[in-house]
Amino acid sequence: MRVLVAGASGFVGSRLCPALDEAGHTVLAMTRRPEDYRGTGEPVRGDVADVGSLRDALKGADAAYYLVHSLDSSDFKRRDSEAARAFARAAADAGIGRIVYLGGLGDDDGTLSEHLASRREVEELLGETGVPVTVLRAGIVIGHGGTSWELTRQLVEHLPAMITPRWVGTRTQPIAIDDVVRYLVGVLDHADAAGRAFDIGGPDVLAYREMLQRVAAIEGRPLVIVPVPLLSPRLSSYWLSLVTDIDVQTGRSLIDSMTNEVVVRDDSIRKIVEFEPMGYDDAVLQALGERAKSRRAG
Repeated sequence: MRVLVAGASGFVGSRLCPALDEAGHTVLAMTRRPEDYRGTGEPVRGDVADVGSLRDALKGADAAYYLVHSLDSSDFKRRDSEAARAFARAAADAGIGRIVYLGGLGDDDGTLSEHLASRREVEELLGETGVPVTVLRAGIVIGHGGTSWELTRQLVEHLPAMITPRWVGTRTQPIAIDDVVRYLVGVLDHADAAGRAFDIGGPDVLAYREMLQRVAAIEGRPLVIVPVPLLSPRLSSYWLSLVTDIDVQTGRSLIDSMTNEVVVRDDSIRKIVEFEPMGYDDAVLQALGERAKSRRAG
């Protein structure tokens, strides 16, 4: 297929493009600055804020991946909804056969954080113009350069002891970036995945506290965690910006979502894309290895 990837230069997209190419697809890497693109695929100009540019970028494509969100913006909800509507209109105009979207895990029980609720809204908006949408919902993705993973790693490496909010007891089901990519590529060739949403996760269900402790053990670092009930999301986000390189707005969005349990409720994806996902410890080791390799190369 000819496949457009919106978000080709991002954390997931930069890994997805080579995997699609290896699977035999022709990759159109959408970027606002095609002259600067150095990744896999043919760079095509496209901006989610410009419907006209999206129509041009999608022209001749059979399917599209949508990997765009505005976590670092205070008005991310508005920006993401406008971008999703524009992409859906352009995809319909271009006759796209399928959109594949990477969204977020979380129960639809009215308690989703603003960030996760926005990701769910994007799912709906992408399908408004009639193009079949396949949604993969993930929790924390473990891989070098991923925001949630970097937050975890930097907390462990910068603080031998930390006072934390109660969200450290919330359960999550992390997944390795390589496994996310395998699922993203795998659903493309399955007609029965069209118009459906799937939960994806690794084999381990862990509280955030356990995730931090296991990274500390792997790195051979001391770590003492003391949860307290009165540390607000706003204070937590400022604290994170002081001890990590995560900006305040991104930190606030992530922390708000950490109050939601994000675990796989339906594993039907395992019957469509069949493989054994990587365990948390192996995913951490791989992410640390990628970081070491990139630092040597840099």
